[in-house]
Amino acid sequence: MRTLRTKVAVVGAGPAGLFLAHELRAHGVDSVIVERCTREHVERRVRAGLLEEGTVRLLRGSGLADRLDRQCLVHDGFQLRFETTSQRISTAALIGEPTYIYGQQEVVKDLLAARPPGGDSLYFGAQDVRLAGIAGASPSVAFTTGGEQVVVEADFIAGCDGYHGVSRASIPPAALTFHSRRYPFNWIGLLVSAAPFAPELVYSVHPRGFALQSMRTPEISRLYLQTDGRDELSDWPESRIWDELAQRLYVDVSRTRERGAILEQVRVPLRSTVAEPMQFGRLFLVGDAAHIFPPTAAKGLNVALEDASALADALVTWYRRGEDGPLEGYSATRLRAVWRAQDFSAWLTWLFHPAADATPFDHRRRIASLTRLAEGGSSAIAFADEYVGRSRRRPPSRPHLTAPRIHELDGMEG
Repeated sequence: MRTLRTKVAVVGAGPAGLFLAHELRAHGVDSVIVERCTREHVERRVRAGLLEEGTVRLLRGSGLADRLDRQCLVHDGFQLRFETTSQRISTAALIGEPTYIYGQQEVVKDLLAARPPGGDSLYFGAQDVRLAGIAGASPSVAFTTGGEQVVVEADFIAGCDGYHGVSRASIPPAALTFHSRRYPFNWIGLLVSAAPFAPELVYSVHPRGFALQSMRTPEISRLYLQTDGRDELSDWPESRIWDELAQRLYVDVSRTRERGAILEQVRVPLRSTVAEPMQFGRLFLVGDAAHIFPPTAAKGLNVALEDASALADALVTWYRRGEDGPLEGYSATRLRAVWRAQDFSAWLTWLFHPAADATPFDHRRRIASLTRLAEGGSSAIAFADEYVGRSRRRPPSRPHLTAPRIHELDGMEG
């Protein structure tokens, strides 16, 4: 058995864990990262691709955005389609901020490339990961790699290992409240080797269900289609998918020359989860280990990097000045932002997705809300403020003037 000593043990080498370790290293705080998957898997898994302005500022401020600034797609707005309406919503014109298209796996590659070579600070393919001592002053992470057992002793543990990871599961159930909501529909996600038919995202609300055109590069499209929550991928052959996309997006994407090869086809469940508190003893939950968002508003990666940045700041303050206030307040501070993002994500999910049991009254309310958004004005400004995440960057004491607008559809079809 081999024993290592570090200040912070980071469980999980996704974007949150890697960014946290990067920030700690920049301030002289050493860490060890333990990841159960291989490096190849971590670099290749396709996840979110929409970055908020605040996220890009974090990456730029940490010296991680050189490739992002060269390769990302900057979107000043998006298209909203419903019934006979096609309206462009410009977040740049409304509040002065765009969004950026740059895949999560690309962020991971940039973070890995920024790490110094060599050393025993990053372990991929770790097996049988276990946490111990999290309630006391000497927590540790044990795992097996290459047939050898390794124990990492640390001052603190950062649980960045996602929804199914060991970190949250290590907290005593009596000390944790877990909130969960499962939506009655899923998405089918396609990664297609074809140029997007529109230069920006297209959110389309159709009586048959929601559809989204996104992209990863100018040559790679990302398409999403609402399906019933009970459907399996086998219920959706390729011909049916293209037919539905053609109808719901109000374009003829089914033409052969526009289809392209399907590089990936996945079933995406829509759910919301929040674990409270986001810390227990010397263990701090970060990103998907603490919260999951429905993909509708693309908040997952953005909020996860905010978590990592806040925890890094708190840890650096503790090591530099011995102040534990920011660490003690980590959960309360982050949960305010998490619940704000959950609120908007849930609202947008119900706005965009017709439910199977929706009544004509529900339908007319949805169209009225979409029309008000398309018309601009205060509703559009409130929407843009949440969509680009600017609202989460405001001081908590500032009045939330947009709250009545954002909550209008609460409870609809739910």
